[in-house]
Amino acid sequence: MKRTLAILLCLMMLISCAACGNSSTPSSTPSTPSSTPSSTSGTSTTEPKQEASSNEDRHYAVDKDTVVVCTADETPSVTARLHNATAGSYVNYLTYEGLLTLDRNLAPQPCLAESYSFEEQPDGTALWTFNLRHGVKYHNGQEMKADDVVASLEEAKVSPDIASYSKEFDNVKKVDDYTVTLTTNGPSAALLYDLCHHGNAICPADLIKNGHDFNTEPVGTGPYKFVKWNISESLTFEAHEDYWGGAPAIKNVIWKIIPEGSARTIALQAHEVDYVIELDTNDMGLIEDDPSLTLLNVDSLTHNWLCLNNEKKPYDNQLVRKAMNCAVNKEDCVTVALNGAGIVAPGQTPYGQLGFDATGCDPYDPEKAQEYYKQSGVDLNGAVLEVICSDDTKRRAAQVIQDNLNSAFGMAVEVVSMDLATYLSETAQGNFTGFIGNYTSSDMMSFLKGVYHSMNIGASNKTRTNDPHLDELIEKACATVDNAEREVVLKETSRYLNDLCCQIPLYQQSNVSGYNKYLDGVFVTAGKRFWVEEWSWL
Repeated sequence: MKRTLAILLCLMMLISCAACGNSSTPSSTPSTPSSTPSSTSGTSTTEPKQEASSNEDRHYAVDKDTVVVCTADETPSVTARLHNATAGSYVNYLTYEGLLTLDRNLAPQPCLAESYSFEEQPDGTALWTFNLRHGVKYHNGQEMKADDVVASLEEAKVSPDIASYSKEFDNVKKVDDYTVTLTTNGPSAALLYDLCHHGNAICPADLIKNGHDFNTEPVGTGPYKFVKWNISESLTFEAHEDYWGGAPAIKNVIWKIIPEGSARTIALQAHEVDYVIELDTNDMGLIEDDPSLTLLNVDSLTHNWLCLNNEKKPYDNQLVRKAMNCAVNKEDCVTVALNGAGIVAPGQTPYGQLGFDATGCDPYDPEKAQEYYKQSGVDLNGAVLEVICSDDTKRRAAQVIQDNLNSAFGMAVEVVSMDLATYLSETAQGNFTGFIGNYTSSDMMSFLKGVYHSMNIGASNKTRTNDPHLDELIEKACATVDNAEREVVLKETSRYLNDLCCQIPLYQQSNVSGYNKYLDGVFVTAGKRFWVEEWSWL
């Protein structure tokens, strides 16, 4: 039966609305400064700013045509397909686009495809048709057409870092220059979200075919063109004047890498940068008290944990993992690591998403920790656990864990610092026992596939969990289109994961940013997405 675009969009809005509410309540609530509104949907707008009396009063880091964005972590790649890192997705949003994109409510919307529909086939598959925008120009001046979509999505299917986001579809075919079809194995609730992922970005077919190095020269349809990359220091972009959505008001973007939290704050206060993505939560008061700056504090869907390598002893023992989980004081982690800007993660899946269920996830309970420990039959006294960290916040959390596990079991926890690129590589390959990590996703299906499905071992399944029943539950959820029915499957999956206790859930950190108060149009979603092309200077 023919399904219209209107029906699909209504379905997506229902999904988005359902993801914003849940009957369960976490054990603590986000710290929300009174001057910066925050909402459970993860969206926020800024208050109107007064006009400055002169350009000098605006304290530009460079000038009125430029914004300097500061981040803690350097992207591992400027390609769309050779990483699955949040730091990489930030810069990908500047240069690349896909058929669909997530809106401010985290619902899929048309992007390079101006419309789409699907039709169930006699053999049980579903045929999806995407109608492309006309006249969309790449950074090199070529027009985006159907051949590019076919080549890009086929490349995505064989790119290990992001291949899980292309498993839902097959048989990508060109109908004409502006029409593409693909098939799914029956109805798919996950497809539209997957097509929003940076790994399914559309690039020129001829460049893909000729082996173009997109890490040296990224070419996409996004609002900004890549200019240069000074490794470990900064990346520079310029406006794509032929951008189909209209040329950005900000003509130049400098992406500055400053790993240390206090150094990022100092740079913002000195107006050496205009926007800090990951403001150190210990410095929120400094930004609130500075009349030239604005603090933005938004609830987040980012799930943070102590990841344990389930292939290595003694962390292959479920009872050992449960004992460690009960021994870690998550409230202390929120206080010490986040300065209160977050909530305790109450389960193995993100609170606030459709399908979350905390049932069976043990809270901090030292006595129960000892019970699990005795049942495990494992001697942890003197056991060494290396905990890899890539930033200051993770290191502070690791110090709490270090004290907790040493006090409970006599474990020797060693905190190891690594730059993000090394951290991502080592953890993906399984060269670790533990690390502080996180995952940000717009929906529960994407989260479960990325973090726990066995097909992502060696990529984003860092616990290296290989559980056929779990895989089956995840795949069933992705194939269940009915919202209420899918929620039932997702909740069952959440409960199953709480019992497995593959890793130790810690907190969901608020998205805390700081920026020059004369920067207008700033907006951040619960999934950490923001749109530089919508910014301008007042």
